Amino acid sequence: MIAMLRFLVPQIRRRFLAIPVAALVAITIAAAGSAVAGPADVVAVTVEKTGPEVYRFRVTVRHDDSGWDHYANRWEVLDMQGNLLGQRVLMHPHVDEQPFTRSGMISVPMDVKRVRVRAHDLKDGYGGAEVTVELDAP
Repeated sequence: MIAMLRFLVPQIRRRFLAIPVAALVAITIAAAGSAVAGPADVVAVTVEKTGPEVYRFRVTVRHDDSGWDHYANRWEVLDMQGNLLGQRVLMHPHVDEQPFTRSGMISVPMDVKRVRVRAHDLKDGYGGAEVTVELDAP
């Protein structure tokens, strides 16, 4: 067995070193991408005004939830200056339900006519696709 390993190790080394560095980088990036879920994306938002300065947001999020250690754990509504107006906390992973939609009531000041909706996940934080929504006048 040891003799076979002594023969194989130099063969493997030669073949490995013959692979161009760019190909190794591409293989590494592809392998890493398949193992990591990436940030949570907001893929759709509907908004309904339910009262003065109160809106019901229905937000659809897509994320490759893998379990309790890595899942989309909230979505947020921000004004265009980045101020947090409200959020919906997601209490559990949605491994078998992708994409998924959850709603929440958010108070939005009367002077705010446009908002951003973004999602957050436990490992990647923010960085996925966001949706900008125009709020209808009363």
